[in-house]
Parts: sequence; C-alpha cells; structure tokens
Amino acid sequence: MADRGASALSLPDDWPAHPDPILALNRMGSFDWDLDTGLMHMDAQAHDIFDVRPDEYDDHPETLAKRVPPGEARRLDTAVSQALKDGSENYGAYFRIRRRDGSLRWTHTQGYIRRDHTGRPRRIIGIVRDATRELAKSDARSDEAAQDEARRQQTSVVELTTAALAHARTVQDVIDVLKDTHGLTHLGATSLVMGLVEAGRIRLVAEGPSDSFVPGTRITRIDEPYPMSEAVRTLSPCFIESPEEFAERYPILWPHITGLNITSAAYLPLIVQARPIGAIGLLYSDRRGFTPEERNILVALGSSIAQSLQRAMFYEQEMDLAQGLQQAMLPRTIPSVPGADVAVRYRAATIGGSVGRDIGGDWYDLIPLPGGRVGAVIGDVQGHDTHAAAVMGQLRIVLRAYAAEGHTPATVMARASVFLHELDTDRSATCLYAEADLSTGVLQMVRAGHIDPLVRHTDGSCRRVTVPGGLPLGLSAEFGRLDYPVSTVELDPGETLLLCTDGLVEQPGADLDDGMRTLTALVATGPDDVRDLADRLIDVAAERGGDDDVALLLLRRRGPDSPRSGRRLQRHVAPGDPAALVDARHMIRTAVGVWGARERADDIELVADELITNALMHTEGSAIVTLRVLTGSERRLRVEVEDSSSALPRRREAGESGVSGRGLLLVELLTDVWGVEARGGGKAVWCEFVVPDHE
Repeated sequence: MADRGASALSLPDDWPAHPDPILALNRMGSFDWDLDTGLMHMDAQAHDIFDVRPDEYDDHPETLAKRVPPGEARRLDTAVSQALKDGSENYGAYFRIRRRDGSLRWTHTQGYIRRDHTGRPRRIIGIVRDATRELAKSDARSDEAAQDEARRQQTSVVELTTAALAHARTVQDVIDVLKDTHGLTHLGATSLVMGLVEAGRIRLVAEGPSDSFVPGTRITRIDEPYPMSEAVRTLSPCFIESPEEFAERYPILWPHITGLNITSAAYLPLIVQARPIGAIGLLYSDRRGFTPEERNILVALGSSIAQSLQRAMFYEQEMDLAQGLQQAMLPRTIPSVPGADVAVRYRAATIGGSVGRDIGGDWYDLIPLPGGRVGAVIGDVQGHDTHAAAVMGQLRIVLRAYAAEGHTPATVMARASVFLHELDTDRSATCLYAEADLSTGVLQMVRAGHIDPLVRHTDGSCRRVTVPGGLPLGLSAEFGRLDYPVSTVELDPGETLLLCTDGLVEQPGADLDDGMRTLTALVATGPDDVRDLADRLIDVAAERGGDDDVALLLLRRRGPDSPRSGRRLQRHVAPGDPAALVDARHMIRTAVGVWGARERADDIELVADELITNALMHTEGSAIVTLRVLTGSERRLRVEVEDSSSALPRRREAGESGVSGRGLLLVELLTDVWGVEARGGGKAVWCEFVVPDHE
C-alpha cells in the first residue's frame, strides 16, 4: 500500500527494471484506511490476496464487494464497527473471499486504529494475509500445526512493528520508533542502520546502538561496495548468514563492526511504487542464517517500514507546502507604528496527525491609514485546508485595500462581506477590525461574528470589551444585513489591546465564556512587554494543543510626548437635518472651551461651519465632522469634514455683492495649515489650529 501523490525518487536510466519483490512473498499485504475520506489504499500484495488488479480497485472499500460475500462482509463490518465504538486499539478477524475463479479462501486481517487526542478514530493501518492453510487444514499433522504457529509468531513481528509505526508522522518519528529499544525488540535485531536515497546517494539517517556508526558511511554512493548500496542498487534484499560471509563479501565494512559480535545481517530495500527510497540493515548477534519463512517476514517488514517512510515523507511535503502557503498569505512584515508597540503571532493547528489539516484561514494585519491612524485586523476563514488559506489571502488583501482607501470601519467590513459573498466559495469568515488614532487613544471597532477583544490596563487588570457585532463576512451579504455597528473605546497610554482568533480561547469541554475568562486571567498575569506576552500566550496554546489555528495581535499604546493628549469627537450631519447641524456646532463650541482653545474659538467655529456648509451644499451625501487634539512639539486642534464627493474644493472669485466664494479664503486666513485627503470614494478637508497647552 502506498499513499497516492507522494513523489518518488527516479532511478538512473541504466538500472534494471525490477518488479516489487514483495508481491509473491508470504501472502501478506497491508492497507491504510483514511476514515475521514473513506479511502483505503492497498499495496500490491493486498491486491493479490483479494484477487483484484490495480485497475479494478479505486481505493474505495465498496469496490471489494465483488470479492467479499455479503455474509462475510457483514461479519467483518461488525468486528470493525465494534472496535471503533468501544475504544479498542486494534481488531482481528477471519473472513472468506471469493476468487476470480469462483472458489472461496480464508483470509485474516489485523487492523490498528489510530485516534486523535479526543479519541475519535481517524485512520486504520493494518495487514491482510492468506489464512487458507491456517484454517482449511485443521486435520494437518502436528508438525505442520507447529509450523503454522511459528509463522503466526513471525507474522506478529510485522504486526507489532506496523502498530509501533502507526503513530509516526514524520521521518524522524519513524527513525525514533525503529531506534527505540522496544522497537529493536520488535524487529528482533541487535542493531540497525537506515539510509535514504537522495540524488543518487544514500544518506545515513539512523544507526543504533549509538556506538555502531562506521566512519565514512554518513553519505555513500549507490555503486559503492556496501550491503545497503547493493540492496538499493538491485532492489533485492541482501542476506548475510555468517561472519565469514560478511567479511568475504564486504571487506571494507566488516573490520569496523567486528566489535558488535554480528553473526548475520539482513539489508532490505525500502521500495515504494517499484522505486527505492532507502534501505534498512538489521544486524543480529544471536542467529546464523535465515529460513525461507524468516526471509519472507523480513521482506514484508521492509515493505511496512517503506510505507511508513513514504507516509512520513508525504506528510512533511504537505507540511512544507502548507506552512509556505500560510506564510505567503500572512503579512511578510508588520509596519512600525508611531506611538505603539505591536506584536503578532501565528500557530498552525495539528489535527489528529492528518496530512493536509495543518493549515487554516486565520490571519492578522496592521494597516497604515491616512491621518496617522492605523487599522488592526484579526480574522478567521472557515475550514482547515489550502482553500481556506487561499480565501484568507484574498480577503486580507481586499480588506486592506478598502481600509487604506479611507472608508469608515463599518464600510470596510460591509464591502469585505460583499466581496467574500461574490467570491466562488462556500466559506464564511469572522473578523474584527479596529481603527486606532494613537494620538487620542480612540479606537473604533467593528465585529463580524468574531470573539470580543481584550484590553489590559496599566495596573495589570484585564477586561473583555463587549463589541456589538453583525453576521460573519459573506453571510451578512447573503442575508442583506450589511449594517455593522461601530463601538468606540479609548485606549489610555500604557494600555494594551488584544485581538485573537478562537483557537486561543476555545478548549475541549469548556464553553467560550470560560475560555475568555481563562485568557483574561492569563493576560492579566503576563509580562508587560507585548512581545513577551505574545510568546507566552502562544506557548500556552501549544502546550494545550487543540484542533484550531491561533492568530494573535497585541497593540500597546505608548505614553504621549507631551504631558496630556487630547480626545476625539465626531458627529454625522445629514442633508436637510438642521438638528444635526446644531448638534455639530454645539459639539465644536463645547470642545473648544473644554480643550482650552477659547482664544481661537471664533476662528475654529467659523472655519468648521464653513467646511460643513460646503460639504452639504456641494455634495449629495452627508458630512462627517471630526474634532481632535494632536500633541507633539506643539499642541494643535484639528478639524476634519468628510464627504462622499471626490471633487476637490476650489477657490472662486466672489463679486462685490456675492454671498459665496469666500470659503477657502476664510480657511486660508484663519487656519495655521489645511489640506485635503482622499477617503475611499470621497475626501476629507482638514485644518489645524495651534492652541496653547491646557492643564
């Protein structure tokens, strides 16, 4: 049995074609049954035992129905189902199959059930063998029964090794199993060596015990006179039955291993899909020679190890692909943010050891915005596969684009939801977007089905910030509910905002609120430095395990450059709404007095009123008025009026009796500096007034 899709190393053109030597040996085959996909891969021996050709079997167990009579199939299914339900680690069963010629023969299977950390069965790895002689000749002579018993004992070596390798996910896991003392006991050997074929050479990857390494054999050519090279070169096992034979056939190697008291050895090619991926050498100090049955068992053992190695190689290739794709989709760098310390982290999930499930759609992002603001994003696309990662990458890019264009947080979220809905995918995504003005500490946050953020205060306490939210991205567009409420939170100097995905919160057997309380306590007792705190949180997530990714973003507002920072106020003024205009004027008048700018109150009110009036008169939409205090080398009060028109303001000459045309002239005369910024589909006209410090 061989996992489909794994790449195999090609042989040189002058190597002889050689069939898989396992096909006709010992009538024993192996299989790997992925319970999630329902696919059961079988090797060539298993095909032969079921009497099916490779082109007749499509990796679906149902295809074998023509070979397994209904009564036998029900009995076999009952045994497997019972083992899956009662938590068993393995099962065994005898059943009959109907051969191509119509005759029946007995077969035996032994399966080892591989479960994830929750106890859910994920995969069955096992063997199937011809049991005709074992059961059909119950009246055989006692010596034949003894031979059968010996054969079963030898078969158990393969079964025990297969069970030990069942949990090996990486090449190093396979090596560790084989080098372990218990593993050597299963193999029945005193010591072993194993090498992998790489670019026409054999690289030694394991030797045991530790004092058995032969200098100069770390990397050898396939054409060198070593037994491992010969096994790879000929695609055939190399059996050495005595010390004398070893010394005669391999005079270069023998002097270096005489201290191991080796009496015989078996070097087995590790073959997958008729191509060698390596070789293993088993050295014995308690036997001379090998019976035909022992040779067959060792060849089958090599097949089992080869399949485990192939699975491990395939898993590592998939992991490299998954990690590369994930890293490519996440931001390569996080920009420095004036006035803040930022830390981001990502940890991939490991779900039941299954290949291809170690990548997900979690992401973070930090987006520089006009006016010195910054956007912080955390999100999670549904699913754990490459498709989720691909959708995440596209969603991250468009959300960044919408935010950078200057749209309001609610508009950014709504447009991202429409984009995801129109994308050719059935995935939804949760997201939280926070727009931060670090000069004032004001955060505007929008939540789309995501978990709430946390804020850690300067005294070390931590609280969950309840943010009213809307439906996840994609779903809100599908159901026409694109109105996302905006929550405003003030982040004081020294306070830290924490955004994360639910992989950091959710724990098996606990609800979300319990997880949030646990996380809140962990943050409260964590280090002050955001990088150290991020490392601690990720370490805790890694220790806990879990079947979900974790994305994390921490933003800590630094202390201001001047003794006091201002606040920010905002009003929405709709056309034809005189009450809103009155409220905006009252807000400006009150703020100017409270913020200590009374000396310039008349100028500020006049300019602000002019900008609001122009926005309402010359555009078709509403005006958004923002008033804030900026700190630095000097204290300034900034007025912004945002509208939905991209047309820039222009100076017009006013006649002697004209009542308009003097707006920009007033702005230029009364302000210290002014300008225009693009904001999505519109613009913002802004101006600043230098004001005295206010205690």
